[in-house]
Amino acid sequence: MHELELLQQEIIGCSRCPRLRAHCSLVAEVKRRAYREENYWGRPVPSFGDPAARVLILGLAPGAHGANRTGRMFTGDSSGDLLYRVLYNTGFASQPSGRSAGDGLQLNGAYITASAHCAPPDNKPAREEILACRSYLQRELELLTGVVAVVALGRIAFDNYLAATGERKSRFVFAHNLVNETGSGKPKLIASFHPSQQNTSTGKLTEPMLEAVFITARRLAYSPAPDEIARTQ
Repeated sequence: MHELELLQQEIIGCSRCPRLRAHCSLVAEVKRRAYREENYWGRPVPSFGDPAARVLILGLAPGAHGANRTGRMFTGDSSGDLLYRVLYNTGFASQPSGRSAGDGLQLNGAYITASAHCAPPDNKPAREEILACRSYLQRELELLTGVVAVVALGRIAFDNYLAATGERKSRFVFAHNLVNETGSGKPKLIASFHPSQQNTSTGKLTEPMLEAVFITARRLAYSPAPDEIARTQ
């Protein structure tokens, strides 16, 4: 088994945060009426995507009745509906929607992970819970050697990536579709508003705005480096 797959199995079995594990289990037991006949995943949600990814997508945490139900990142709620449609339109996904973990959706050149792998109450993981999950992100960054651009969905994910990589937050700016340079040879960090229902319903984030972020990510990930351009001239 690939080392990245082994890490995901470790994440699924994680019990570092009793509050989050209890919440995931409770939601899976009580369920939402619309999904009462479904079997909820109800555990930490593993990351999802292409092991050879050039773009890493970092979110906040699974939705209680989305990924916590389906067992796959950004699958089963409105945030995921928007994200996968945009990923499809920009060439990173094989189909424009994701309804369940077994629906055949594949990511091409992209990999999705989270700041916290368990669904938190009120969609707000505590700081210590994000910290408890951070080592998983750090190990993923070590294993995903092809990543040249990171899309941080929301300010918390943005700050968590900087903390995970040992960067000083004061050096970086969170502004939608702004590319932050993190140093020579390091992935570029792209800030994005999170595709939450709150952000989309208020117009803070629109589909064209999110699509612009992934157009930027594709350009950074697949444009030739300056030395490669020089060699072709």
